[in-house]
Order: sequence, then C-alpha cells, then structure tokens
Amino acid sequence: MLNSKLEKLIGLLKEMESAVLAYSGGVDSTLLLKAIQLSGIRALAVTAVSETMPENDLLFSKKMCEETEIKQMIIKTEELNIENFAKNPHDRCFYCKDELFTKIRGIAGDEELRFVLDGSNLDDTADWRPGRKAALNHSIRSPLIEAGLDKKEIREISRRLNLPSWDRPSSPCLASRFPYGEQITAGSLKQVAEAEGFLRLLGLKEFRVRHHRDIARIELKEEDMAMALKPETRKALAEKLKSIGYRFVVLDIEGFRSGRMNEGIENKQNEKPA
Repeated sequence: MLNSKLEKLIGLLKEMESAVLAYSGGVDSTLLLKAIQLSGIRALAVTAVSETMPENDLLFSKKMCEETEIKQMIIKTEELNIENFAKNPHDRCFYCKDELFTKIRGIAGDEELRFVLDGSNLDDTADWRPGRKAALNHSIRSPLIEAGLDKKEIREISRRLNLPSWDRPSSPCLASRFPYGEQITAGSLKQVAEAEGFLRLLGLKEFRVRHHRDIARIELKEEDMAMALKPETRKALAEKLKSIGYRFVVLDIEGFRSGRMNEGIENKQNEKPA
C-alpha cells in the first residue's frame, strides 16, 4: 500500500514536469522534496525565513536541499508587518500563507516553473488550517493529499527512504505558541525561541513553550515530566526563562499535545476561501 502511494506521488510529480516547492524543512515537505528528486522534474525549493521560523528548521532545510541536490532559494517574509497576522486572530495563518504564496507564485513565473506545491497532508484536511484557504486561493497543489498520504504514512515512507526527518518532531511556526487574540511581536517571538532553545539543550525533543504574556507554560511529553521536575532541572528552567523576561514558569500537567491552541475552534475548512 505504501509503495503504491509513493509511486502515485512520484507519478503525479512527473506529470507536472516542473514545480516550485514551498519548503519548510518539516517532515511532510521533506518527503515531498525527496519525491521531487526521485521524479527527476525541474524544481526549485523556496524556504521563507522570518521571526516566526525556528532556526533549526532553516538549518535542516539547507542540509536536505544539499543532499537532494535541489536548488534552494531563501526569501524573507514580513508577517509581523501584516496587521491581521500580528493581531493574532483565529485565521492568522491565512494572512501568513497568503503573503508566502503570493511571493512564491511570482518566483514560479520568473523561473518558468509550472506549479507551486506545498506539503499539506491528508490529516490537515480534518483540522483547523486557515492556511489551506490561502493555498486554494492561489491554486497551490498538495501532492501528498492527492496521493492520499497521512502523517503516519509519511513518517513510515520517510523511514524506509532513510530520511533523517522521519522521526523529527513537528515544528510549527513560533506564532502557534500564542493564545489567539494576543498580539505577536518580534520581542515575544524571540523569547519563545530562546526558551525552547534552552529546553532543547536540556535534551528534550518534543515540547512547546506557550507564551501567556509574563507566564511561560511548558508542555512536555508525559515521560519527560519527571526529568523536568528534578530540583536541579527545575531551578535551571526557572532561572533561564525568568532571565529572558518571564515572571512565572509553569509546567502544564496535561502535557504536550500538538495543536493545543486550536482546541475549541470550530473546523470551518469547507467554507469558501477568503
């Protein structure tokens, strides 16, 4: 089944002949990058950098483009200059993706590449994803969805292809650490990035630091909580996070759950794109 889906994915790409990939360095778009390499089509990977992108993702994207020998173009996006993004409404992601796809559409035209692709997978169609509306508005193709691939299957195919991304934790943009309605600023994004960087130095792999103004709410996997509560670790966490501007540092006893900030939002994916 997985082999046939991979074959279908490669076949879809071959039919396209040429494409620009919006490449984030994540699990999904990395499999798509590899499939593009296997298809042999003419392609360009475009990676957008801004204050909302974790630095590790940029470094990983560069490494994968070098390994697959697919040309990479790095562009700057200005999400914080978009009022409807910075105010952090429920459809914040729409405005980010709208800017991104507008820029990538222009690049595709300049480079004479036929299609623009993103790494959306089948699971994304069942979750709150305002960015999908922007993709539809710009006629972006999502080959992983077209091939019927969900996240679990993407990880398994990536493992079989020996991609280092196969067990890489999901890494959504840093804006996802803020409760909807709370203003997003360059300073607060830097706080989150530094806080999460420190947790990574402690050896943790999957976590989030949710930003609630002067409170840092840490979400960890259940198996990591005991380590975080050791006196020396607890002290180090409190000291570091307070040194970067938080007044209170708390551990969420419900643990880590991806998409936590989306809980309670009605899924309106089937509405007409804005």
